[in-house]
Amino acid sequence: MPSEITMPQLSDTMTEGTVVKWYKKEGDKIKSGEKVADVETDKAVMEMESFESGTLAHIVAPEGSKVPVGGSIAVVATSKEDPQQIKQQFTAGAKPAASIASASKPGASAPDSPKPDLSGASSVKPQVEAQTIAIAEPKTGNGDHSVAGRVFASPLARRIADESGFDLNAITGSGPGGRIVQKDVVNFKPSSGKPGASAPDSSSEKRPVADVSMFAPKLASGTKTVTAMSKMRQTIALRLQHSMQQLPHFYETVDIDMEALVGLRDRVNAQLEKSGVRISVGDFVAKAVAMALVKNPILNSHYNGQTAEVTSYGDVNLGMAVALENGLIVPVLRNIDKMGLAEIRVRSGDLVDRARTQKLKQDEMTGATFTVSNLGTHGIRQFTAIINPPEVAILAIGAAEKRPVVRGDEIVARTIMSVTLSSDHRVVDGATAADFLKTLRSLLEEPGMMLV
Repeated sequence: MPSEITMPQLSDTMTEGTVVKWYKKEGDKIKSGEKVADVETDKAVMEMESFESGTLAHIVAPEGSKVPVGGSIAVVATSKEDPQQIKQQFTAGAKPAASIASASKPGASAPDSPKPDLSGASSVKPQVEAQTIAIAEPKTGNGDHSVAGRVFASPLARRIADESGFDLNAITGSGPGGRIVQKDVVNFKPSSGKPGASAPDSSSEKRPVADVSMFAPKLASGTKTVTAMSKMRQTIALRLQHSMQQLPHFYETVDIDMEALVGLRDRVNAQLEKSGVRISVGDFVAKAVAMALVKNPILNSHYNGQTAEVTSYGDVNLGMAVALENGLIVPVLRNIDKMGLAEIRVRSGDLVDRARTQKLKQDEMTGATFTVSNLGTHGIRQFTAIINPPEVAILAIGAAEKRPVVRGDEIVARTIMSVTLSSDHRVVDGATAADFLKTLRSLLEEPGMMLV
């Protein structure tokens, strides 16, 4: 019996998805659990698996199509049916659920649809370039990315090509439907001999060897660029706006003397040198945060505003904000309170690397009970972070740096780190937040206490 592949709900706020890429074509054999397509949600681009084994008889939603949750994406022949006959029957008797081109405009609404089983979802990768996909007509011409003389390219790709003097008709696109994206223009070499390539500027031989591109303006004077937000960026905007409007934030900051911890870290790393594991200051902070949450469980909670219930958790699932080119993602290190420093280093490093290389699994992005945001590596001394509901707090971590401090009657140089706790005042009181920070500071200033 034929089986439909429908658009799954891959995030709690998802109402529709965009088919970014098909890994199978009509007539290909597929297995249950096998990756068949990439789907862009409101948070990221995720791999979608088939729930059935058989033959891919008909692709209802081609690359670039937007499909509401529960809408048809493809049809699979699961037994001895004739795939061609199934395609003909489905094409004649069913309307494609996908809407192309105009439906990709920001703000397009999707009808309510049933939520399918999510058991087949496997992994996720972030989409870092804002794109508005339009493939309403059959593609012809150079590179499969132009239609009747029109070249499909992202706004950023067009701008870079214009500033570089490149002819878009000479560039082959690697995006959905052959669409030209940023990396295609950046990697394009005019000297490759492709028809229509712009000739190199002979004046380049006179340019200085030093790279001064970092001082160049991002936009030419007198110009402007309008770029549609990616779904990830739209979701970030809506959630953070809601958080600041609906959650009564308050902030508390403490300075922590990290001198003893830095010395301990150096000694630990000397012992671990042969293992290839190198503990960072952030690993100690993560361990201390987990221990402080165990001792102050109200901070390790979710708040349900509709039922006015607070759920506190005995296990700490630590969310770690990771910056991407066009947004951020929060991988979750589960049960971090039960890990040693070496395990925290290995597992958190793996999560962060896979977040940046677009290989996270869906369950590695959900279920955080508390989140940390660390801008210390960017040289930021102190900042405040916005709470990610339903969590009730978030910790902003600044740089550990040498500062002049008073010890006794003397001014001495010490390694100091400032951290700021943002709390939801509906759940957390000022004294409660202060107790958490007091515990955290005591653990970091006397790191041996983490062994007790």
